[in-house]
Amino acid sequence: MKRKRYTPEFKSKIVLEILKEEKSMSQLASEHGIHVNQLSQWKSQALEQMPNLFSSQTKEVDKLKKEHQQEREQLYAEVGKLTTQLSWLKK
Repeated sequence: MKRKRYTPEFKSKIVLEILKEEKSMSQLASEHGIHVNQLSQWKSQALEQMPNLFSSQTKEVDKLKKEHQQEREQLYAEVGKLTTQLSWLKK
């Protein structure tokens, strides 16, 4: 017998239904044909990973800001250098 594979989208949809608490876990399990223990595992995995979702995004944004700032400083340095060269050539 082959194991069923569920997509991340399907799992997240089910976990959202669990977190809404409109239906019990056993009701959701019977509706979707999934064992209650599996639903519990998905819920606990989602709750464990939730803080990491936001921290990785802020790290990424901070990295992009830092890169932008470095590029900006390099460009200002180049503009200053070119301005100096231009004024020297005008003399």
